[in-house]
Amino acid sequence: MASVHESLYFNPMMTNGVVHANVFGIKDWVTPYKISVLVLLDEMTISKRMTLLERRRLNKLILPLQQVPPQLHMMVVGELKDMESFFDTLPNPFSDAESEASKTSVVGLFMRHMLLAYNKLSFSQVYKLYTALQRYYDDCLGSQPGPPTAPPVDADMELSEMELTSTEDGAEGKMDKEEPDAGPMQYSELLCPLSQKQAEYFLARQAYLLKNDENKALKPAALQEELNNMLKFNPDFAEAHYLSYLNSMRVQDVFISTHSLLHYFDRLILTGGDGKSNGDEGYGRSLRYAALNLAALHCRFGHYQQAELALQEAIRIAQESNDHVCLQHCLSWLYTLEQMKGSDSSVLTEDSVKMAAHFGLPYLASLGIQSLVQQGATGGKAANMLMDALKDTDILHWKHSLSELIDISLAQTTSIWRMYGKSTMALQCAQVLLNMNSLEQVDFGVQQNNTEAFAVVLCHLAELHAEQGLFGASSEILKHLKERFPPHTQHAKLWMLCDLKIQFERAMNDGKYHLAEPHVAAIAALDQMEGLYRKGLVMKAQNQTTDAYRVLQRLQLLCEKTKCTEMIIRVMLTTAELHWESSGFSTALPLLLQALVLARQHHLQALASETILHLAFSQLMLGVPEQALNILHEAMEPILAHGALLDKGRALLLVAKCQMAVSGGREDRRTGLEQAVQTLDEAAAYFSRMGCKDRLRDTHYLQARLHHALGHTAQRNECALLFRMVDQELPPARANLANRL
Repeated sequence: MASVHESLYFNPMMTNGVVHANVFGIKDWVTPYKISVLVLLDEMTISKRMTLLERRRLNKLILPLQQVPPQLHMMVVGELKDMESFFDTLPNPFSDAESEASKTSVVGLFMRHMLLAYNKLSFSQVYKLYTALQRYYDDCLGSQPGPPTAPPVDADMELSEMELTSTEDGAEGKMDKEEPDAGPMQYSELLCPLSQKQAEYFLARQAYLLKNDENKALKPAALQEELNNMLKFNPDFAEAHYLSYLNSMRVQDVFISTHSLLHYFDRLILTGGDGKSNGDEGYGRSLRYAALNLAALHCRFGHYQQAELALQEAIRIAQESNDHVCLQHCLSWLYTLEQMKGSDSSVLTEDSVKMAAHFGLPYLASLGIQSLVQQGATGGKAANMLMDALKDTDILHWKHSLSELIDISLAQTTSIWRMYGKSTMALQCAQVLLNMNSLEQVDFGVQQNNTEAFAVVLCHLAELHAEQGLFGASSEILKHLKERFPPHTQHAKLWMLCDLKIQFERAMNDGKYHLAEPHVAAIAALDQMEGLYRKGLVMKAQNQTTDAYRVLQRLQLLCEKTKCTEMIIRVMLTTAELHWESSGFSTALPLLLQALVLARQHHLQALASETILHLAFSQLMLGVPEQALNILHEAMEPILAHGALLDKGRALLLVAKCQMAVSGGREDRRTGLEQAVQTLDEAAAYFSRMGCKDRLRDTHYLQARLHHALGHTAQRNECALLFRMVDQELPPARANLANRL
C-alpha cells in the first residue's frame, strides 16, 4: 500500500486549511488538530527515515491544517487522559457505521493505520507520545506567535518496535533492548513496558498463579512495583487495581487491599466494564458485587461487624435487582460469617444448599455440603453419616468437573479420619490426593497442586510420620512444604504451625523442657488455643502447678466459648494429671469420666483411648490394678492399630505396671513378673524409636528392678547401665515415678 504521505503529496484539493470531502470520502471537514496528532503519530511509526525534501513537502501540505492552536492547547495543557479521550472518540471507519470517513478512502486507511499503531503502544510509549506533543507545543506554539513549524524528528523518536509490519515476538525483543527515555519518565522507573494486550496477559497470568501456584508468581513487593508502574500510566486500569488487592491479601495488608478493592469497583462502575452489562443494570451489578467482595475482605481479617454491614448492603441491592446468583453468594458468606463468630449456622447452611441446588449452582451447593460436614464432625455426628454426605458431593464434583472441590473433599476426609483417631484411613486418603493423575495440566504450565488442600494433606502426613518416629521423612515433607509454600505465601502458616508442634513434642519427649518453652510463643502467634495448651504443658513439666492450672482453666473457658470439643478433652486430661501431682487420684476420676463421655459422644476414638489410659492409671494408684487391667484391654486395640508410638509405649508401660501389681499377691508371681518384663521390652522399643529418652529412663529403671527380683543379674546390670547412660543425658527426674503415666 502506498504511504499515506505519498497520497498527501500530490493532492491538489487541499486549500485554506481544510480538506475537501470529495477527495477523502468524508461527509464533513476533518478537525485540524486531530490531523496534526495523527501525522505526528504516523511520523513516529514510519519504518524508514524521510528525506529532507519529502519532509519539506509534507510540512508545506500539513501547515494549513495546524492553524487552530486553542484546540491543541486544550489537550496539551490537560492530562494524559485527554489524549486518550481523543483516540477513544475518534470515529473508526471499519467498526463504526456512522463514521464520517469511508473505509476505502485515504483518510479512512490513514485513521486505521494510526489507530492500530496507537493501540500497539506500551504505557511508556503512550507517555512518550504525549510528552512529544507537549514539547512540540511549548517549542513551536509557546514561543512564536505565528503558525507553528513541524517538530524536529529526533532519532530516538523513530521507535522501530512500533512498526505495524513487525511481529509480536519481534516487538517484544526490541522493547527489551529499548534505551532509556530522555524525557521526564526514565526507563528505570518502568521495569517492563507493556502494551495493552501484554498488560492484560500479565495480569491474567499473575492472578492465575496467585490462585493455583503462588510460589511461581512474582514476590509481593516486585508484583506491587509492577502494578504501581502500570497504574502510573493508566490510573483507570481496573484489572490492575484488582490484582493489587489480591497481592495485598497475600501479606495481610488491610489498608492497601481495601484501597485497591474500592478503586477497582470505582473504575469498573465509571467505565461500565463489568463484563456482563452496561448502563444502570451494569452499575447496580458492580455495586452489589463490590459490597459482597468488601464483606469477604472483612471476613478474612476478622472484622465481623464491618463484614455484616457490607453483606446487608449487598443483599439489599441484590434483592432490588432480583439477582438470585448474587443472593446465593451472599447467603454462603452469611453462614460462613456466623461460623467464624462461633454461632450455629446449620440452618442457614441447609437453606443455602437447597437454594443453590434449585438455581443450578453446583459449586455453591457443594461448598455448603462440605460446610455441613465440617459442622457435623465438630458436633459429634457419626463417621458413616459424614462419609455418605461427602460421597454424594464427590459425585457432584466429578459430574461437573469441579477439580478444586475434589481436592478439598479429600483433604476434608483426611482431617475427619485423623480427628476420629483413624490414622491409617487418614494416611490412605492423603495418599489418594497426592497420587491423583486426573488433574490435567492447566494454564501457564501450572498444575493445581499448590492449593490449601495440598498444604493441609502434606501437614497431616508430616505429623503422622513424626508420630511414628520417622522424623527424617517428616523433615523431608516439611522441606517440600517450605519450597512449595514459601513464608510469604498465604498457606505458609499451616506448615509453620505443623513444624513448631513437631519440634515442641520432640523437646518435651526428650525431657528438655527449656528447649520446648521458646516454641510456645511462636505457636501462640499462629494458634492461640494451641499456644495456651502447650504453655500449660511446659508449666506442668516444670512443677509450676498453680500457674499451669490457671492457664488451663483460662483455656477451657475459651474452648467452651468456641465449642472446640477436642481441646476441652485434652485440657481435662492435663488437669487430671495436675491432680495426680498432689496424689488427688480420686479427685481426678470425675473429670476423667466427663472427658470419656465427651469423647464417646463425638466419636473421638483416639481421645477416648487416651482417657481410658488415664482412668486405668488412676485405678492402679487407688489400689485396684485388676480393674485397671480389665479396662485397658478396651483401649489397647485402637491404640496399637492407629496410635502414635508414644501412645503405644505409654499403654504398654501401664500394662506392665498393672501386671506387676496383680502378680504381687499370687503364687505364680514369677510368671507375672516375666510377662511384665516382656511388656516393658516392647515399650522400650517404642520409646527408643521415638527418641523419647525421658520415658526410656523410666522403662530401664523398671526393667532393672524386675530383673533383680527375678534373679537375672546380667540383664539387671545391662538395664542399669542403660538407665545410667540415659539419666546422665537428662536433668534430674522432676517427680516421683509412681505419680506419672
